[in-house]
Amino acid sequence: MGVPFEALIPYGIIITMFGVTGAGLTAVKYLSNDGKKARWNRDLWDRVMMERDLRLTGNLRGQSSNAVAPKGFEVNNPWKLEKRIF
Repeated sequence: MGVPFEALIPYGIIITMFGVTGAGLTAVKYLSNDGKKARWNRDLWDRVMMERDLRLTGNLRGQSSNAVAPKGFEVNNPWKLEKRIF
C-alpha cells in the first residue's frame, strides 16, 4: 500500500517554511551589513576597527580612503572616562 498524497502536503509546507525563513535570515543579514557578507570570527582587533569605522563614516561596515580624518574626529575619542579617587 502506498502513501496517500495527502500525507505529503504537511512535509511540503514544512520544507517551504524552512526555505522561507532561511532566505529571510540571509536577506536581513545582507541588508544590515550594507550589502556585504556577514562578518564572523571577530576578535578584539576587528571590533576596534569596526568602532573606528563607525566614528569615521557613521556605519560599522563603511571604510574611508581619505588620508585626512574629517573635522571633529580628533575630539571624538572612544576612550571612556575613569573616576579618580584621590
